[in-house]
Amino acid sequence: MSDHEYTPKTKFGKWFNDRLPLLTLSNHLTEYPTPKNLNYWWTFGGILTFCLIAQIITGLILAMHYVASADLAFGSVEHIMRDVNYGWLIRYVHANGASMFFLAVYIHIFRSLYYGSYKSPREIIWIIGMIIYFLMMATAFMGYVLPWGQMSFWGATVITNLFSAIPLVGESVTNWLWGGYAVDNPTLIRFYSLHYLFPFLIFGLVILHIWALHVPGNNNPVGIEIKKPSNDTVPFHPYIVIKDAFALLLFLIVFAFFVFYTPNILGHADNYIEANPLVTPAHIVPEWYLLPFYAILRSVPDKLMGVIAMFSAILILAALPWLDTSKVRSAVFRPLYKQFYWILVIDVLILGYVGAMPAEGLYLLVARVATAYYFIHFLVILPFLGFTEKTRPIPLSISEPVLAGSAMAARSDRQDKIENNLKSLG
Repeated sequence: MSDHEYTPKTKFGKWFNDRLPLLTLSNHLTEYPTPKNLNYWWTFGGILTFCLIAQIITGLILAMHYVASADLAFGSVEHIMRDVNYGWLIRYVHANGASMFFLAVYIHIFRSLYYGSYKSPREIIWIIGMIIYFLMMATAFMGYVLPWGQMSFWGATVITNLFSAIPLVGESVTNWLWGGYAVDNPTLIRFYSLHYLFPFLIFGLVILHIWALHVPGNNNPVGIEIKKPSNDTVPFHPYIVIKDAFALLLFLIVFAFFVFYTPNILGHADNYIEANPLVTPAHIVPEWYLLPFYAILRSVPDKLMGVIAMFSAILILAALPWLDTSKVRSAVFRPLYKQFYWILVIDVLILGYVGAMPAEGLYLLVARVATAYYFIHFLVILPFLGFTEKTRPIPLSISEPVLAGSAMAARSDRQDKIENNLKSLG
């Protein structure tokens, strides 16, 4: 317990704090010991919290003006854009906020993959994070349907049709999702209700995610646990708060650029055409953040196996703590893993690209190769590396690399001064 921890002075304050320690919670958050070597890749947790709150606030305002009706939904979105005070701004912040949300979460995930933040004792934190990620994708997909444009309607038709591949009960499940025998008004109402509900569920899971994080504490770039808190950590406030605030400011500049200068670049032009069940778009694609999994889905010739592959690609991430058999966390000390990590990053980018292209010819071949590597990476390469890879020496503490670097720098400075003095004397 910190010497500076707040203690209530009144009887009521002590009574209340003993039963609900809200008064000392702020102290825990500000003095929470954080590894001193955290870099800016760790700031995306705070950025994601901001994104979630922004999405909830803008979503609540949009819900006041949106009409969940197949006949009126498209017109209500145009009403928001044209007639509601700053409606265009609120909608663009919400729509581009979803893309920024996913951009930040992908950086957050791949940072965890690089530094081994999913390893023991942080498995539960990782699993909760994967649940949040899955709910984010479901929420984003249902939100994409709400404008009731051409891509919204046909995207909903294609994706919900996937459930018909489930043996025996597939057709029944699909009809239940639709609320009928095709995507129509009942489908829109259900998607609107769930899109409104899921962010609050995600918010609760985020609180649980942060709570679980505070049990083992943060991972760090060298991937070793805190030995001496006094030497290896700094208080969360002001050191980490200032770093997070600076990173958030830079993120907001990028966010504002998309909102004010290119608000529609991440969307699809067909979605500005009202939904028409009689006219199929030339090429049906989801939003960019779902494209890798869409590519995996289309790369498998069989419909059922494609659905299984798509969902397996997500579920396999949840099993990562047990698939990676290495005892070393950070890729800094794993030279072979670092190479395969960057191959995985390129592989996911390729999947995203071919997911936006027609499923034919060379694109289909590339998608199948990339899909095969995706699963080989997690199911074969990672377990194998854990037993065969020769890792580099790991520091004894978080402070050791910093102190060693400082000592070398000090020796170098002294050497330079001696040489300069000798030159001046000569």
